[in-house]
Amino acid sequence: MGHTGTDADVVVAGAGPTGLMLACELRLAGVDVVVVERLAGRTGESRAGGIHSRTLEVLDQRGILDRFLAEGEPQPVGHFSGLYLDFDESESRHPYPLMILQSAVERLLEEWAGELGVQVRRSAAVSAVRQDADGVTVGLDTADGAAELRARYLVGCDGGRSTVRKLAGIGFPGTDATMTALIGDVELPGLPEDYVWVRRTAGGDYSAIAFEPGWYRVITSEYDRVADRDEPATFEQLRESLVRVAGTDFGMHSPRWVSRFNDAARQADRYRAGRVLLAGDAAHIHFPAGGQGLNMGVQDAVNLGWKLASVVRGQAPESLLDSYHDERHPVGERVLHNTRAQAALARPGAATDALREVFGSLMVFDDVNRVLRHMLTALDVRYPAGGDHPMEGRRVFDADLKTDEGVIGVYQLLHAARPVLLDLSGRAGLAGVAAGWAGRVDLVAARAEEELWPVPPVGEVPAPAALLIRPDGHVAWAADAGAEPDLAALRAALTTWFGPALAG
Repeated sequence: MGHTGTDADVVVAGAGPTGLMLACELRLAGVDVVVVERLAGRTGESRAGGIHSRTLEVLDQRGILDRFLAEGEPQPVGHFSGLYLDFDESESRHPYPLMILQSAVERLLEEWAGELGVQVRRSAAVSAVRQDADGVTVGLDTADGAAELRARYLVGCDGGRSTVRKLAGIGFPGTDATMTALIGDVELPGLPEDYVWVRRTAGGDYSAIAFEPGWYRVITSEYDRVADRDEPATFEQLRESLVRVAGTDFGMHSPRWVSRFNDAARQADRYRAGRVLLAGDAAHIHFPAGGQGLNMGVQDAVNLGWKLASVVRGQAPESLLDSYHDERHPVGERVLHNTRAQAALARPGAATDALREVFGSLMVFDDVNRVLRHMLTALDVRYPAGGDHPMEGRRVFDADLKTDEGVIGVYQLLHAARPVLLDLSGRAGLAGVAAGWAGRVDLVAARAEEELWPVPPVGEVPAPAALLIRPDGHVAWAADAGAEPDLAALRAALTTWFGPALAG
């Protein structure tokens, strides 16, 4: 097997949204990264169709959100198993989901990756993984034959059937499929209405959603019918399924693509095995209810990227990588849990009809709506925190700040994907502590424009005196405005997340 002669700090397997986002995060930190993708080009398939609030915030944190807003369309409502869900404009600058095709998301991320200098190698399928004390050797099957890449770390972002996961010996426990759904983009001249949203029938349900003029995303779900996972999905199968469920095919024709999914739910039992890590669908698969999969993958990438970069650069100990599993595995578990619940709520039959009616009547209450909204958008995710300040462990709100250069938002400080120690009170001592992490952590002095900041699900809390914000936008340490900051706790947080202080 010949060596390509190209070495990288990190090899990322998979050029979907998760792999591309991770590669961009690593490049922002100056890490040499190569993305390998088994497909020769983008397929045009667009399984995912939207981006939720927290992912919109993540893109805003990197200064690239405008690219996505220009191609998508905000939606005023979301849903839980097809039952409408309201959003709250006070919780985020981007409270509404953005309807945008996955193919557009991938194209925009790949353009950004190119600007950052990411190498993307297509027609390169991972075929072998060998770890040792110094790195990992990745065997590839390429259009030119067998090859190898040598890297410090390998991250599998190669989908639910992840080769990387299998070669690394990582278990993927969970539950098997109980239903089959078909999905395709087609022309639908006979549809008598503008769109159909989760129309329930005796055999299952169907939707027909107009993503582009003249084109419909048709989805059929049939229960207690489980297709062979290796059987190709065809236009004729989609047509026959729609006839079974809806009684007609509405004259569908000219398919762009057809695919299949189900309600199998599985999660990697560990997100790291030595120098191999997993993110996105390689780490978790589930029923795509509520549009959470792509979002969770991008958020995996943004949690892992800065940590992996710190370890590669020798600034933080390798043990920092274990926090990736500790923080993201419970998030994945919760999504599997709520999508199983949504799948159960979708099954046909009188018993489920009654359950949906009761569930829907509860969703009119603000508290119920809030819990479900936070669950789907991930605005309420809280990672284990060292202190008890309500902001610690949670994502920071994009509050307006008054600086010497004018008014800016918190997220503008995160464009470079670097940690920020935000001093909002001019307290003595912060600069002295921050000096130990000079060049690694940006110290920014400002004044908060708003007295209260929204912190889902806590509510509004007084603007803090100081915050240590991780590159992923989560708060590592916070100080109340009315008290002296705990500088020992700040030092501990800086050491935990960004490695030991510089000598001297």
